[in-house]
Amino acid sequence: MEKEPITPQGLEKIKIELQERISITRPKIVSAISEARAHGDLKENAEYHAAKEEQGHNERRIQEIETTIATANIVDVAKIKNDNKVIFGSTIILLNMETNEKKKYRIVGKDEANAKEGLLFYKSPIALELVSKHTGDFVSVKTPAGEKNYEIIEVKYI
Repeated sequence: MEKEPITPQGLEKIKIELQERISITRPKIVSAISEARAHGDLKENAEYHAAKEEQGHNERRIQEIETTIATANIVDVAKIKNDNKVIFGSTIILLNMETNEKKKYRIVGKDEANAKEGLLFYKSPIALELVSKHTGDFVSVKTPAGEKNYEIIEVKYI
């Protein structure tokens, strides 16, 4: 299986999620299944079927997280020699050339990615445009709203 890069913070976050799913969510679902089973006929028992569906979803997510942890390639950018180049794990401050608005992004692994929080999956179009660029470089990114032009004004390794 291919190793997937992940930041130390991302690894810690999914380990916490795994622990919660195993020690809190799983017992709640088992309890809900038992309670629904006590209501009788399982063929037409919506509560039972909903709990079983939730159980399947939870168990799949547990397996996904365990696989991610087993195949994790932990990248701690704070320990990597840098030269203001955008790499996996780095935090980038971009200046929108049209609006003069600054945006902050961090390039992360798939389980950490959340565009609304500025966490970009390293294989996303914008991340691919940014990787290997340096402070002062200009990038053009195609978005659903059209092409956006940015200047990289800062690269941090935190």
